[in-house]
Amino acid sequence: QVQLVESGGGLVQPGGSLRLSCAASGNILSIYDMGWYRQAPGKQRELVALITSGGSTNYADSVKGRFTISRDNAKNTVYLQMNSLKPEDTAVYYCNANIIEAMTYHVYNYNGQGTQVTVSA
Repeated sequence: QVQLVESGGGLVQPGGSLRLSCAASGNILSIYDMGWYRQAPGKQRELVALITSGGSTNYADSVKGRFTISRDNAKNTVYLQMNSLKPEDTAVYYCNANIIEAMTYHVYNYNGQGTQVTVSA
């Protein structure tokens, strides 16, 4: 069994910064892409940022230049550094990863439980 556990959400003023972390644990052989999605009230879940196992990144246009995704493969952890936060960044942020399980050698897609980010004065 594999788990993704997120941390780092909270309340921040506009223009502030937060750093989200997501650690994968369990029977992991290897991790492919890791990413962050978000879902605001009344809206569909959207991709925020994605990072491949080789370190290539992709961002939603709305966060380019403000958010940075990174990963530590030794720790099976992905990070999202969020700067210059805006009220429209308010959402529940979910970690996502494509993981090869050690026991089955199958690739499964996993989501974390979500962490709330609120940007408000």
